[in-house]
Amino acid sequence: MIYKDFIRVLYIDLQASKIRVAERKDLVPYLGGAGVATKLLEENLHPDLPPLAPEQPVIFAIGALATIFPVMTKTVAMFISPLTGELGESHMGGRMAMTMFEAGYDAIVLTGKSPRPIYLALSECDVQFREARSIWGKSPDATYQIIRDRETGHEGKRSILCIGQAGENLVSYACATIELWRHAGRLGLGAVLGSKLVKAIHIIGGLSIPIENFKEYFKVYREIFARATEHGGPMAKYHDAGTPINVEPLNTAGALPTLNLRQNRFDKAAWISGDFFAQKHLIRKLACVGCPVGCIHIGQVRRAFFESGYEYETIFVGYDYELIFALGSFLGIHSSHHILELIDEVERYGLDAMSTGVALGWATEAFENGRITIEDTLVQLRFGEAEGYCQAIKNISEAPNEFYKNLGKGVRHVSEVYGGKEYGMQIAGNEMAGYHTGYGSLVGTAVAARHSHLCNGGYSIDQGMKDTVLDPDGMVDALLSEELERCMLNSLVMCLFARKIYDRETVLKALGAIGKKMTNEDLTEIARRIYAAKLRVKKALGFDLQSVRFPKRFFETPSMQGVLDEATAYELLEKYRERLSEFDEEAAAEEEEAV
Repeated sequence: MIYKDFIRVLYIDLQASKIRVAERKDLVPYLGGAGVATKLLEENLHPDLPPLAPEQPVIFAIGALATIFPVMTKTVAMFISPLTGELGESHMGGRMAMTMFEAGYDAIVLTGKSPRPIYLALSECDVQFREARSIWGKSPDATYQIIRDRETGHEGKRSILCIGQAGENLVSYACATIELWRHAGRLGLGAVLGSKLVKAIHIIGGLSIPIENFKEYFKVYREIFARATEHGGPMAKYHDAGTPINVEPLNTAGALPTLNLRQNRFDKAAWISGDFFAQKHLIRKLACVGCPVGCIHIGQVRRAFFESGYEYETIFVGYDYELIFALGSFLGIHSSHHILELIDEVERYGLDAMSTGVALGWATEAFENGRITIEDTLVQLRFGEAEGYCQAIKNISEAPNEFYKNLGKGVRHVSEVYGGKEYGMQIAGNEMAGYHTGYGSLVGTAVAARHSHLCNGGYSIDQGMKDTVLDPDGMVDALLSEELERCMLNSLVMCLFARKIYDRETVLKALGAIGKKMTNEDLTEIARRIYAAKLRVKKALGFDLQSVRFPKRFFETPSMQGVLDEATAYELLEKYRERLSEFDEEAAAEEEEAV
């Protein structure tokens, strides 16, 4: 808690409908966010049980600077991923961080399984286990509306997190939706909550927490705010066209995954570019609470819903680069209208869009070459044809047959069952992101704590080394350095779009302005402490870098750096593993010295 020497944790036993609150001084060295969440996961996990066992925990944690400074908007969810079988980590925007902060909780730990479908209604002085059987089966959008209307008479800010039908049916890459437009995506948080029969979490935050040294705080706040809103500054592109602005540069560079990565360029990229979406569909820009940028881009689609009588509806859909890649170029869809319709279907059922698109890419190619048939897919799957994909998204969520049950467990699993591993575009169990930039993105995702391009920014490292000869040691150093730095930043918890604003000097000034006087060495120590904890969790859950195998297609389709050499990729993987062995020894010695 701000100005306190403890981390306040709310523990919720779903099976017994009991709660307790603990003030944990021992968690302070982990600062907040990803650090506290990792430590709580380590304490509560059961390595001998499957990811969806009732005993397994779900952790939500906010950062040391949550909502106090601009763009400090994220809440961290930490769990055991049903998709990869190991550490699952997801960051979400919206209002959840602010409501947790103003409800007086730094972290929430869920354990057990409710005897019936419920949603949790939390405030600073109360936790209610509300009946949810009447909303089980409803979309996140409908669930949000019902709970918002039902939970009246509260003062303060509110946040509502919901799961959809995919989470209820335990699809391994089901996500959770926050405030309609934000998500805890990737790695299956929706399935974990569904396994616990938790349909939603409603949080009311009504506490007023004054800033003690307001003059110093406001000076730092204004400096950060000015940088975040500077015309043409580091955040400008996120406000203007948003992340879809990346489509054309990546396509030109030969780094845009297309047709299940058969190609590295999409000949119709101009029709799905950020500029095209903005000019044709953009109607509104939104921001998470505490962010002045407004990077959430909402597009509009008008479509007929009845064959005659001029009956039309207008749908509003949030879009960004990753969704356009996964449900656009990766599937050969060049109609922006159809991409928004596919995003809407993914939203309706509560699926992670990236994993869904990559899973459908594998399924389309497997359908083409006869590994699976129409008896499996129940619908024609063809690159470039959105209608079949719309039905397939529904089928993934509802699992009407054995094939869709397998597809709902992710590309790694389904390609082991039916074959086609060589073009199943997953890395260590998580479906690939929208960057075929080179060794940094490929190896970086494999070694990343949560197998995400957001852990160490390998794609960005590739772009910085575009015209240089590969230096294996330099690449490994860069990946490890960035992984550590993001562990620290994710303990604050900031939106990673703002990483150019929050350099070390700015972070220290912001922490100092609220009474947390630290040094640069302190931040480095925190980063190392958090990363060491993540590695212990992964090791406990059986993850071993030596078992990682890359699909052959990564070495067949040219990247931004040309055709990648398979032996070089595994050499980099081994070098990183050796560096981790050194890091483990150093971390153990540091821990022993601290004790």
